[in-house]
Amino acid sequence: VAVGDSKYGQCEVGDWCDIVAVAAGNVHMATNTGHTHTVGLKADGTVFASGWNKHGQCEVSDWRGMVSIAAGWRHTIGVKANGSVIAAGRNQQGECNVSDWHDIVAVATGDWHTVGLKADGTVIAVGNNRYQQCDVNDWEGIVAIAAGYLHTVGLKEDGTVVARGQNKAGQCDVAGWRDIVAIAAGSLHTVGLQADGTVVA
Repeated sequence: VAVGDSKYGQCEVGDWCDIVAVAAGNVHMATNTGHTHTVGLKADGTVFASGWNKHGQCEVSDWRGMVSIAAGWRHTIGVKANGSVIAAGRNQQGECNVSDWHDIVAVATGDWHTVGLKADGTVIAVGNNRYQQCDVNDWEGIVAIAAGYLHTVGLKEDGTVVARGQNKAGQCDVAGWRDIVAIAAGSLHTVGLQADGTVVA
């Protein structure tokens, strides 16, 4: 189910069924452009998408064998069961240059960059790197990733959090976080779920 702005049909998901994961594209921070799309992963590994499709970001009906999805501002990323990655949509900043990725277990998308978590706990990123949000090749022991407008966040196996990228709103000030079990990134903020059920942001 979906609620909210559906000017481009991004909330028209009422006929979707057997969905195991969903992703929603971003509203662009710099322009506050309300163009967005919604992506759904089915139990059989196929993918649905609805909404704004100017750049082909909703052209995923032929995707098969998918286990994970992510939706950026104008692009969609999917992880296959074999750890390879495919992309659809805008690639002006290189955010869809993922065809050579392998051993990927999760992906996250910012507005202009894409981040991949590898099975060995390392991280790879492509796309816009204006604020070094893609400089994550030295990260190790990562178990989850998230991406905001221009920042990237990683959850380490010891429950600490690392972040890179634009920090004008303090969205990368996570060095003191402990006992974190899940992370999420909005355009200009970062949220962490602690093991005791409390939340930091």
